Formats: sequence, structure tokens, C-alpha cells
Amino acid sequence: MTEPAWMTETRNAYDTVAEDYARLLPGVLEGTLDRAMLAAFAEQVGAAGRVVEVGCGTGRVTTHLRDLGLDIAGIDLSAGMVEVGRRHHPELPLAVGSMTDLPVSTGALAGLVAWYSIIHIPPALLPGVLAEFHRVLAPGGRLLLAFKAGDCLDRLDQAYGHTVSYDVHWLHADRVADQLAAAGFTMHARLDREPEGYDRGPQSIMLAIRA
Repeated sequence: MTEPAWMTETRNAYDTVAEDYARLLPGVLEGTLDRAMLAAFAEQVGAAGRVVEVGCGTGRVTTHLRDLGLDIAGIDLSAGMVEVGRRHHPELPLAVGSMTDLPVSTGALAGLVAWYSIIHIPPALLPGVLAEFHRVLAPGGRLLLAFKAGDCLDRLDQAYGHTVSYDVHWLHADRVADQLAAAGFTMHARLDREPEGYDRGPQSIMLAIRA
């Protein structure tokens, strides 16, 4: 089966920038509110079971959540990002995979994090991705989403000092909330915030429960 162009472009872009991504974003740089949502997720999942970060990149958020006490692994589309992540964080279980077809058994997870990774999914495909998240979570499992809030498409040709070509989708927050409900999730907490630091627009973070 031929891989869709958006997936190939996204993988190639992150393979290209992996080394400089890790150098320029060495830790969790998000603001206080973002860290609070990560902490709330970690506290709610606790020792309930295994967690996966989907779109983990080089593992910076995965590492942060592990340090908050979670039994966590990471999955990323880019083999280049995973390779760099394994080198920087050899203790983390990181694997290559796609959020459209996760290499995870049905109902196996207590928690799933997609921290600014669904922004590369074409919006028409997002309901299917949320259904996949629902599949791998156990009943009562927690889902944490973070994304750029809006209703537009950025076609990027430069990132982290490299020439690339890939899409970033700004997602309408209310629409994502409706899609979560349709996929079988109950909204537990939602943070819509204004830009901070290097943000170029509003951001949204949603903590939902697999009903």
C-alpha cells in the first residue's frame, strides 16, 4: 500500500531536523499552564498502567512524564528522531510507528499523550486517529492532547535551520472537542490559552477520559 504524501513529507522533515531539534529543544520549555496539565495527567494516571506518548520526537516530554512517575514509552513516525532520542535517553523505550495504526494491543494503555503531534494529521483524518487512540486505551484511560488552536494550514519550508517541506494544521478547538466526544471520550479538563513565548497563536490542551 502506497504511503500518503503527507506522511512521507512529515517523516522526511523530522528525519532532517532531528539533531538540531534535540539541540534547540533540550527540555520541556512550555509555560506554567502547560506543565500543570502534564502534571495533572501524570497524577491522574499514576500507577494505573502503561502510558505511550505518540509523536514523542526525541523524548523530551516522554522524559518529563517519566520523571513524574509514569511507566511510559514513546512512538514516533521519524526514525531519525527516535535514533537521536535513544542516544540522548537510552533508558527510554522509543519505537518507530504511526498514530494512524499504533503497534499497541487493544485496551492496553492507561494513558496516551499526543503533545503537538496531531497537528501533522490532515483534519479529515483526525476522527480516525482519535478512534485509534480510543482503541488502545483501557476503559477509564486518560488521553492528553495539545495542539495549535485555529482553523488554517501552515506549509513550512524552513524548520530548525533546515530546508523542509511539510504541513502544520491549526485545529478548531471546539471541533476537536466534538470529535473526541464522537470517538467515545468524555472531556475532563480543557485549557485554551493565549500565545506565550515563541507561540504564534492560541494553543489548546485537552484531558479526556475513555468512557
